[in-house]
Amino acid sequence: PSSTPQFATCLSVRLNINTITMKLAAACTLAFAASANAFAPATSGNRATQLNAMKDDFVKVGAAALAGAAIFGATLPAQAITKSELNQLSYLQVKGTGLANRCSEVIGEDTITPKSGAKLAEMCIEPKAWAVEEEIGKAGKTEKKFVNSKVMTRQTYTLEGIEGSIKTDGGAITFVEEEGIDYAPTTVQLPGGERVPFLFTVKELVAKGNGPAFKPGFQMGGDFSVPSYRTGLFLDPKGRGGVTGYDMAVALPGLQSGEEGDADLFKENNKTFDVGQGRIEMEVNKVNADEGEIGGVFVASQPGDTDMGSKVPKKILTKGIFYAKVQ
Repeated sequence: PSSTPQFATCLSVRLNINTITMKLAAACTLAFAASANAFAPATSGNRATQLNAMKDDFVKVGAAALAGAAIFGATLPAQAITKSELNQLSYLQVKGTGLANRCSEVIGEDTITPKSGAKLAEMCIEPKAWAVEEEIGKAGKTEKKFVNSKVMTRQTYTLEGIEGSIKTDGGAITFVEEEGIDYAPTTVQLPGGERVPFLFTVKELVAKGNGPAFKPGFQMGGDFSVPSYRTGLFLDPKGRGGVTGYDMAVALPGLQSGEEGDADLFKENNKTFDVGQGRIEMEVNKVNADEGEIGGVFVASQPGDTDMGSKVPKKILTKGIFYAKVQ
């Protein structure tokens, strides 16, 4: 009968399950909307305006995702924490949380004027969004546009431990990158399913600033080298490599005799270690003078993989945040 205690208990359990289900659906909808906003194209304008707009978008997306997850108490993605807080965590506390792939947060809006012989250390560069330049046809015409893409690489794409010297020649700061984990093989996927590999890097970066001190609004940028995505020891599916392997596709000797027809397969056979050039623009928006920390946002462009010389590289646009310590 409906008046028994067992029936009342069952009814209560069912109501709780329905309530949890509704909360879960609402949270998923909110989280989906937040993730979509993260890849919204940036508006046109000057460099400073674009960087600040990108930062605001990231803050809004993070707040929306946090609110959505809090509805049903799910495990949250790794949130930004300060360097001092991160240093207090043990290996087991960091393992599996995603914090190892995050750049630390800086609190404060101070000013740091580097002295002679100073350097930037513990620099971290974390991408947040990626876009690939594609030729899009419209009304019989083709034009190049950056298409938003999603990262397919696991959480190993952040650059960490980068160091370099600071020069103040001419009254402006110049940062010269010297060492660190300054490259990360990364793959992104276009909306159509095509995957584009590239070597995210800032090797040999020389970034020139617009002032003598690090403070909110300080900007610096410069060019860097982009090594080949693959090295000479890599072998393609036909066993051809740069410094080892076959010189040609063994199954097609008649087309690779050095005479007629060989030109069609020359780029596939002749493996090269291509070195490209990229550029990065960075803007500081947080400075903690007591800890000697700076943080901000960046926009970088670089060529993608050439498959060791056989393909034309695509242009990759990366946006994200960075952290560094002035020593």
